[in-house]
Amino acid sequence: MNTAENVAATATAIIGQKVLPGMDREFESWQADLNTAAASYPGFLGAEVSPPTPLQPDWVVVYRFDSVAHLQTWINSGTRQTFLDVGARYFDGPATQQVVSSGTRSLDPLVTVVVTHRVHPDQVDDFLAWQQHMVEEESRFEGFRGTELFRPVEGLQEEWTTLYRYDSAEHLDAWLTSPARQEVLAEGEKFSDFSLRTIDNSFGSWFAFEGNGKDAPPPPSETRTSLAIWVGLYPTVVLLTLALSPLHLRLWIGLLVGNLLSSFIMSFLTMPYYVNPLLGRWLRPPPDEPAARTNLRGLALVAAAMVFWAAVVYLVTVRWWTLP
Repeated sequence: MNTAENVAATATAIIGQKVLPGMDREFESWQADLNTAAASYPGFLGAEVSPPTPLQPDWVVVYRFDSVAHLQTWINSGTRQTFLDVGARYFDGPATQQVVSSGTRSLDPLVTVVVTHRVHPDQVDDFLAWQQHMVEEESRFEGFRGTELFRPVEGLQEEWTTLYRYDSAEHLDAWLTSPARQEVLAEGEKFSDFSLRTIDNSFGSWFAFEGNGKDAPPPPSETRTSLAIWVGLYPTVVLLTLALSPLHLRLWIGLLVGNLLSSFIMSFLTMPYYVNPLLGRWLRPPPDEPAARTNLRGLALVAAAMVFWAAVVYLVTVRWWTLP
Protein backbone atom coordinates (compact mmCIF):
# COMPACT_ATOMS: atom_id res chain seq x y z
CA MET A 1 0.00 0.00 0.00
CA ASN A 2 1.30 3.37 -0.99
CA THR A 3 0.42 6.44 1.11
CA ALA A 4 0.91 9.61 -0.92
CA GLU A 5 2.00 12.86 0.68
CA ASN A 6 0.65 16.31 -0.18
CA VAL A 7 3.97 18.07 -0.66
CA ALA A 8 5.18 18.80 -4.21
CA ALA A 9 2.56 16.45 -5.63
CA THR A 10 0.01 16.46 -8.41
CA ALA A 11 -3.64 16.71 -7.42
CA THR A 12 -6.65 14.91 -8.86
CA ALA A 13 -10.34 15.64 -8.34
CA ILE A 14 -12.85 12.88 -9.11
CA ILE A 15 -16.36 14.30 -9.53
CA GLY A 16 -19.48 12.19 -10.01
CA GLN A 17 -22.72 13.68 -11.30
CA LYS A 18 -26.11 12.11 -11.98
CA VAL A 19 -27.81 13.69 -15.00
CA LEU A 20 -31.54 14.08 -15.62
CA PRO A 21 -33.03 11.61 -18.16
CA GLY A 22 -32.77 12.91 -21.71
CA MET A 23 -30.16 15.53 -20.79
CA ASP A 24 -27.00 13.53 -21.50
CA ARG A 25 -26.15 15.31 -24.77
CA GLU A 26 -26.68 18.76 -23.28
CA PHE A 27 -24.66 17.86 -20.20
CA GLU A 28 -21.78 16.50 -22.29
CA SER A 29 -21.63 19.73 -24.33
CA TRP A 30 -21.75 21.81 -21.15
CA GLN A 31 -19.03 19.67 -19.56
CA ALA A 32 -16.78 20.10 -22.62
CA ASP A 33 -17.07 23.88 -22.27
CA LEU A 34 -16.32 23.60 -18.55
CA ASN A 35 -13.19 21.54 -19.27
CA THR A 36 -12.06 24.15 -21.78
CA ALA A 37 -12.40 26.79 -19.09
CA ALA A 38 -10.42 24.63 -16.65
CA ALA A 39 -7.61 24.29 -19.20
CA SER A 40 -6.99 28.05 -18.98
CA TYR A 41 -6.11 27.84 -15.28
CA PRO A 42 -2.50 27.51 -14.07
CA GLY A 43 -1.29 23.98 -13.45
CA PHE A 44 -3.97 22.24 -15.54
CA LEU A 45 -2.75 18.82 -16.74
CA GLY A 46 -5.89 17.31 -18.18
CA ALA A 47 -9.55 16.40 -17.81
CA GLU A 48 -11.27 13.12 -18.57
CA VAL A 49 -15.00 12.49 -18.88
CA SER A 50 -16.48 9.04 -18.47
CA PRO A 51 -20.19 8.54 -19.32
CA PRO A 52 -22.42 6.17 -17.35
CA THR A 53 -22.08 2.42 -17.83
CA PRO A 54 -23.84 -0.56 -16.22
CA LEU A 55 -20.98 -0.60 -13.71
CA GLN A 56 -20.81 3.19 -13.23
CA PRO A 57 -24.29 4.75 -12.88
CA ASP A 58 -23.31 8.42 -13.16
CA TRP A 59 -21.03 10.67 -15.19
CA VAL A 60 -17.50 10.86 -13.80
CA VAL A 61 -15.14 13.76 -14.49
CA VAL A 62 -11.47 13.62 -13.47
CA TYR A 63 -9.43 16.83 -13.26
CA ARG A 64 -5.63 16.78 -12.87
CA PHE A 65 -3.52 19.72 -11.78
CA ASP A 66 0.17 19.98 -10.96
CA SER A 67 -0.47 20.97 -7.33
CA VAL A 68 -3.14 21.04 -4.67
CA ALA A 69 -3.02 24.85 -4.68
CA HIS A 70 -3.75 25.07 -8.41
CA LEU A 71 -6.55 22.50 -8.15
CA GLN A 72 -8.04 24.41 -5.24
CA THR A 73 -7.93 27.64 -7.25
CA TRP A 74 -9.94 25.99 -10.03
CA ILE A 75 -12.41 24.17 -7.74
CA ASN A 76 -13.19 27.37 -5.82
CA SER A 77 -13.08 29.72 -8.81
CA GLY A 78 -15.88 32.06 -9.80
CA THR A 79 -15.59 30.70 -13.35
CA ARG A 80 -16.46 27.18 -12.24
CA GLN A 81 -19.28 28.39 -10.00
CA THR A 82 -20.82 30.31 -12.90
CA PHE A 83 -20.72 27.17 -15.04
CA LEU A 84 -22.27 25.11 -12.22
CA ASP A 85 -25.12 27.62 -11.90
CA VAL A 86 -25.85 27.25 -15.63
CA GLY A 87 -25.43 23.46 -15.63
CA ALA A 88 -27.75 22.91 -12.66
CA ARG A 89 -30.63 22.47 -15.12
CA TYR A 90 -29.05 19.15 -16.21
CA PHE A 91 -28.25 17.73 -12.76
CA ASP A 92 -30.24 15.00 -11.00
CA GLY A 93 -29.09 15.78 -7.47
CA PRO A 94 -25.85 17.08 -6.00
CA ALA A 95 -22.42 15.99 -7.26
CA THR A 96 -19.94 13.92 -5.28
CA GLN A 97 -16.29 14.86 -5.11
CA GLN A 98 -13.10 13.15 -4.00
CA VAL A 99 -9.66 14.75 -4.11
CA VAL A 100 -6.37 12.84 -4.02
CA SER A 101 -2.85 14.20 -4.05
CA SER A 102 0.13 12.16 -5.14
CA GLY A 103 3.15 11.96 -7.38
CA THR A 104 1.28 9.81 -9.89
CA ARG A 105 -0.99 11.20 -12.60
CA SER A 106 -2.99 8.12 -13.45
CA LEU A 107 -6.00 6.15 -12.41
CA ASP A 108 -5.52 2.57 -13.43
CA PRO A 109 -7.66 1.66 -16.45
CA LEU A 110 -10.56 -0.80 -16.55
CA VAL A 111 -12.02 -0.64 -13.02
CA THR A 112 -11.02 1.77 -10.27
CA VAL A 113 -12.94 1.97 -6.99
CA VAL A 114 -12.78 5.15 -4.92
CA VAL A 115 -13.60 4.83 -1.21
CA THR A 116 -13.65 7.77 1.22
CA HIS A 117 -13.62 7.50 5.03
CA ARG A 118 -14.09 10.07 7.76
CA VAL A 119 -11.52 9.23 10.45
CA HIS A 120 -11.26 10.88 13.85
CA PRO A 121 -7.68 12.11 14.52
CA ASP A 122 -7.44 9.81 17.55
CA GLN A 123 -8.24 6.76 15.41
CA VAL A 124 -5.75 7.24 12.59
CA ASP A 125 -3.37 4.47 13.74
CA ASP A 126 -6.25 1.99 14.10
CA PHE A 127 -7.56 3.01 10.69
CA LEU A 128 -4.19 2.46 9.00
CA ALA A 129 -3.84 -0.99 10.61
CA TRP A 130 -7.36 -1.90 9.49
CA GLN A 131 -6.65 -0.68 5.94
CA GLN A 132 -3.51 -2.81 5.84
CA HIS A 133 -5.59 -5.86 6.74
CA MET A 134 -8.09 -4.92 4.02
CA VAL A 135 -5.31 -4.79 1.43
CA GLU A 136 -3.90 -8.14 2.54
CA GLU A 137 -7.30 -9.77 2.04
CA GLU A 138 -8.23 -8.14 -1.29
CA SER A 139 -4.79 -8.87 -2.75
CA ARG A 140 -5.62 -12.59 -2.52
CA PHE A 141 -8.40 -12.19 -5.08
CA GLU A 142 -7.92 -12.70 -8.81
CA GLY A 143 -7.51 -9.54 -10.88
CA PHE A 144 -6.31 -7.31 -8.03
CA ARG A 145 -4.08 -4.54 -9.43
CA GLY A 146 -3.08 -2.53 -6.35
CA THR A 147 -4.18 0.01 -3.75
CA GLU A 148 -3.25 3.59 -2.91
CA LEU A 149 -4.24 5.38 0.29
CA PHE A 150 -4.38 9.19 0.37
CA ARG A 151 -4.51 11.42 3.42
CA PRO A 152 -7.02 14.28 3.68
CA VAL A 153 -6.24 17.32 1.53
CA GLU A 154 -6.29 20.49 3.60
CA GLY A 155 -8.74 23.04 2.29
CA LEU A 156 -10.40 20.62 -0.14
CA GLN A 157 -11.29 17.34 1.56
CA GLU A 158 -11.41 16.07 5.12
CA GLU A 159 -11.81 12.37 4.27
CA TRP A 160 -9.18 9.70 3.73
CA THR A 161 -9.42 8.32 0.18
CA THR A 162 -8.51 4.83 -1.01
CA LEU A 163 -8.19 3.81 -4.66
CA TYR A 164 -8.15 0.10 -5.39
CA ARG A 165 -8.12 -1.49 -8.79
CA TYR A 166 -9.17 -4.69 -10.52
CA ASP A 167 -8.72 -5.81 -14.09
CA SER A 168 -12.43 -6.50 -14.70
CA ALA A 169 -15.87 -5.86 -13.29
CA GLU A 170 -16.30 -9.58 -12.62
CA HIS A 171 -13.17 -9.77 -10.47
CA LEU A 172 -14.14 -6.59 -8.65
CA ASP A 173 -17.63 -7.95 -7.92
CA ALA A 174 -16.12 -11.17 -6.59
CA TRP A 175 -14.22 -9.13 -4.00
CA LEU A 176 -17.07 -6.73 -3.15
CA THR A 177 -19.51 -9.59 -2.48
CA SER A 178 -17.04 -11.93 -0.77
CA PRO A 179 -17.40 -13.16 2.83
CA ALA A 180 -13.75 -12.14 3.36
CA ARG A 181 -14.57 -8.47 2.70
CA GLN A 182 -17.63 -8.63 4.95
CA GLU A 183 -15.47 -9.98 7.77
CA VAL A 184 -12.92 -7.17 7.38
CA LEU A 185 -15.70 -4.57 7.25
CA ALA A 186 -17.14 -6.00 10.46
CA GLU A 187 -13.74 -5.72 12.15
CA GLY A 188 -13.60 -2.02 11.17
CA GLU A 189 -17.15 -1.23 12.22
CA LYS A 190 -16.13 2.12 13.68
CA PHE A 191 -14.97 3.12 10.18
CA SER A 192 -18.28 2.12 8.57
CA ASP A 193 -19.12 5.72 7.60
CA PHE A 194 -17.75 5.58 4.06
CA SER A 195 -18.78 6.16 0.45
CA LEU A 196 -17.80 3.98 -2.51
CA ARG A 197 -17.62 4.92 -6.19
CA THR A 198 -16.70 2.73 -9.17
CA ILE A 199 -15.05 4.21 -12.27
CA ASP A 200 -15.40 2.08 -15.39
CA ASN A 201 -12.85 2.80 -18.12
CA SER A 202 -12.94 -0.05 -20.59
CA PHE A 203 -10.72 1.51 -23.27
CA GLY A 204 -7.94 2.50 -20.87
CA SER A 205 -5.55 -0.30 -21.87
CA TRP A 206 -5.60 0.90 -25.50
CA PHE A 207 -3.66 3.98 -24.45
CA ALA A 208 -0.56 2.94 -22.48
CA PHE A 209 2.51 5.17 -22.77
CA GLU A 210 4.55 4.56 -19.62
CA GLY A 211 7.87 2.88 -20.24
CA ASN A 212 7.64 0.64 -17.18
CA GLY A 213 4.82 -1.35 -18.73
CA LYS A 214 2.05 0.03 -16.54
CA ASP A 215 -1.13 1.26 -18.13
CA ALA A 216 -1.76 4.97 -18.36
CA PRO A 217 -5.19 6.60 -18.40
CA PRO A 218 -6.95 7.39 -21.67
CA PRO A 219 -6.29 10.71 -23.42
CA PRO A 220 -7.87 13.77 -21.82
CA SER A 221 -9.97 14.59 -24.89
CA GLU A 222 -12.76 12.38 -26.21
CA THR A 223 -12.14 13.82 -29.68
CA ARG A 224 -8.49 12.78 -29.60
CA THR A 225 -9.50 9.32 -28.41
CA SER A 226 -11.98 8.91 -31.26
CA LEU A 227 -9.51 10.13 -33.91
CA ALA A 228 -6.77 7.86 -32.56
CA ILE A 229 -9.05 4.83 -32.72
CA TRP A 230 -10.05 5.85 -36.27
CA VAL A 231 -6.39 5.98 -37.32
CA GLY A 232 -5.93 2.42 -36.10
CA LEU A 233 -9.30 0.97 -36.98
CA TYR A 234 -9.39 1.89 -40.69
CA PRO A 235 -6.28 -0.01 -41.81
CA THR A 236 -7.06 -2.86 -39.42
CA VAL A 237 -10.56 -3.42 -40.79
CA VAL A 238 -9.54 -2.98 -44.44
CA LEU A 239 -6.57 -5.33 -44.26
CA LEU A 240 -8.60 -7.88 -42.30
CA THR A 241 -11.39 -7.69 -44.90
CA LEU A 242 -8.88 -8.35 -47.67
CA ALA A 243 -7.42 -11.27 -45.74
CA LEU A 244 -10.85 -12.86 -45.18
CA SER A 245 -12.27 -12.19 -48.67
CA PRO A 246 -10.94 -15.44 -50.23
CA LEU A 247 -13.11 -17.38 -47.73
CA HIS A 248 -16.32 -15.91 -49.28
CA LEU A 249 -18.07 -15.82 -45.91
CA ARG A 250 -21.72 -14.83 -45.67
CA LEU A 251 -22.19 -11.26 -44.41
CA TRP A 252 -23.42 -12.17 -40.92
CA ILE A 253 -20.61 -14.62 -40.17
CA GLY A 254 -18.00 -12.44 -41.88
CA LEU A 255 -18.88 -9.49 -39.65
CA LEU A 256 -18.95 -11.71 -36.57
CA VAL A 257 -15.49 -13.15 -37.24
CA GLY A 258 -14.08 -9.85 -38.49
CA ASN A 259 -15.21 -7.89 -35.43
CA LEU A 260 -13.71 -10.48 -33.10
CA LEU A 261 -10.37 -10.52 -34.89
CA SER A 262 -10.22 -6.74 -35.27
CA SER A 263 -10.79 -6.30 -31.52
CA PHE A 264 -7.81 -8.53 -30.73
CA ILE A 265 -5.63 -6.96 -33.41
CA MET A 266 -6.47 -3.44 -32.23
CA SER A 267 -5.75 -4.26 -28.58
CA PHE A 268 -2.53 -6.24 -29.03
CA LEU A 269 -0.98 -4.91 -32.25
CA THR A 270 -2.47 -1.78 -33.81
CA MET A 271 -2.80 0.45 -30.74
CA PRO A 272 0.41 -0.43 -28.83
CA TYR A 273 2.74 -0.74 -31.86
CA TYR A 274 1.29 1.72 -34.37
CA VAL A 275 -1.14 4.33 -32.99
CA ASN A 276 0.40 4.98 -29.57
CA PRO A 277 3.97 5.46 -30.86
CA LEU A 278 2.69 7.62 -33.74
CA LEU A 279 0.31 9.84 -31.74
CA GLY A 280 1.64 9.45 -28.21
CA ARG A 281 2.91 13.03 -27.88
CA TRP A 282 -0.47 14.36 -29.04
CA LEU A 283 -2.54 12.02 -26.90
CA ARG A 284 -0.41 12.59 -23.82
CA PRO A 285 1.34 15.97 -24.35
CA PRO A 286 3.97 17.34 -21.94
CA PRO A 287 2.40 19.81 -19.49
CA ASP A 288 4.63 22.69 -20.62
CA GLU A 289 3.96 22.30 -24.36
CA PRO A 290 1.58 24.90 -25.90
CA ALA A 291 -1.81 23.35 -26.62
CA ALA A 292 -2.10 24.93 -30.08
CA ARG A 293 1.24 23.51 -31.20
CA THR A 294 0.36 20.07 -29.84
CA ASN A 295 -3.01 20.03 -31.59
CA LEU A 296 -1.60 21.17 -34.92
CA ARG A 297 1.09 18.49 -34.84
CA GLY A 298 -1.39 15.82 -33.81
CA LEU A 299 -4.00 16.70 -36.40
CA ALA A 300 -1.32 16.83 -39.09
CA LEU A 301 -0.18 13.33 -38.14
CA VAL A 302 -3.77 12.06 -38.20
CA ALA A 303 -4.36 13.61 -41.64
CA ALA A 304 -1.09 12.26 -43.03
CA ALA A 305 -1.77 8.76 -41.72
CA MET A 306 -5.28 8.64 -43.14
CA VAL A 307 -4.23 10.02 -46.54
CA PHE A 308 -1.51 7.36 -46.67
CA TRP A 309 -3.88 4.52 -45.82
CA ALA A 310 -6.59 5.80 -48.15
CA ALA A 311 -4.06 5.85 -51.00
CA VAL A 312 -2.87 2.33 -50.16
CA VAL A 313 -6.42 0.98 -50.01
CA TYR A 314 -7.32 2.70 -53.31
CA LEU A 315 -4.32 1.21 -55.09
CA VAL A 316 -4.90 -2.26 -53.64
CA THR A 317 -8.65 -2.48 -54.18
CA VAL A 318 -9.07 -0.46 -57.38
CA ARG A 319 -5.80 -0.53 -59.33
CA TRP A 320 -4.25 -3.87 -58.35
CA TRP A 321 -7.11 -5.99 -57.05
CA THR A 322 -10.90 -5.82 -57.23
CA LEU A 323 -12.76 -7.25 -54.28
CA PRO A 324 -15.28 -9.98 -55.13
